[in-house]
Amino acid sequence: MRKIIFFLFFVVLSAQAQTKMTADEASRLKMKVKTRANNVQTISSDFVQLKHLNFLDNDIKSSGHLTFKAPHMVKWAYSSPFKYAIIFKENKIFINDEGRKSDIDIGRNKLFKQLNNLIISSVKGDMFDKDKFHMEYFKTEEGSLVYFSPKDEKLAQFIKSFHITFNGHADVTEVKMIEHSNDYTKILFSNKTLNQPIDEAVFNH
Repeated sequence: MRKIIFFLFFVVLSAQAQTKMTADEASRLKMKVKTRANNVQTISSDFVQLKHLNFLDNDIKSSGHLTFKAPHMVKWAYSSPFKYAIIFKENKIFINDEGRKSDIDIGRNKLFKQLNNLIISSVKGDMFDKDKFHMEYFKTEEGSLVYFSPKDEKLAQFIKSFHITFNGHADVTEVKMIEHSNDYTKILFSNKTLNQPIDEAVFNH
């Protein structure tokens, strides 16, 4: 289970200059992001993923394409350095590892259901739930940065903190996760388009 969790979530320690937001600034950002997220029905985006492990000299780099269709379908299609696809659909995770297919039923697993919801929320940027996360808000040179630390004890065993970066339009440009070991993964989105028609056949498995 850890392998899937760490493969899907994307994090890094922020290296850019940042200053803490005032309460009013944080409130305005939250409202702007939630309004934007509520209007997102589809997302199509390229991505680059960098995985940092403390015992390795170089980060592990991979790239691919993300597809999201409301309300609950997500596909991460890795194309480099190998082909690997993960689809979240119908309370299941479908995996295609270079032709070797498998699936996991997450309908009865509370933790996996949480992770599925978090994947969708993080892609859209809307994780502003004070009952689930401790949150810190920052201004950066590129836009805004929010730290989300899970309150749920089971989830917190896997994830120390999410860092999500937004541009001036309240779109997610990076989704990040820090593990308790301080290993981290970072994903950077590019060529993103919103609310364009997406055929459900994209999510076939």
